[in-house]
Amino acid sequence: MQGAYYIATGIAPFLSRRLFERVTGPKSEWWLVQMVGLLAVTNGLVLVAPTRGKGARRAASRLAVLSALSFCIIDVYYASRKRISPIYLADAALEASFIAAAAMAKRFA
Repeated sequence: MQGAYYIATGIAPFLSRRLFERVTGPKSEWWLVQMVGLLAVTNGLVLVAPTRGKGARRAASRLAVLSALSFCIIDVYYASRKRISPIYLADAALEASFIAAAAMAKRFA
């Protein structure tokens, strides 16, 4: 689910800048929006790819948790300072749920 979410949100700015900015607020550095989008797609593709072997699964799990943590920290930090739209707090909540799900999966694995 996390990988699919990253792919969908990562391609969103490429589909319609106007709609993306309507939802998330205006952006002054569009190249940066696109770069973060491509990185999100990249992470998403890794997370949805089948993994073989314990090492590959461990690496994918780390990527999932660290990506979610990174997005969550940035979302909360800048949304709380009103530098980005409050809609990013919804993303932060979803990212936190990905982290919690990973922790629960590890606990019961």
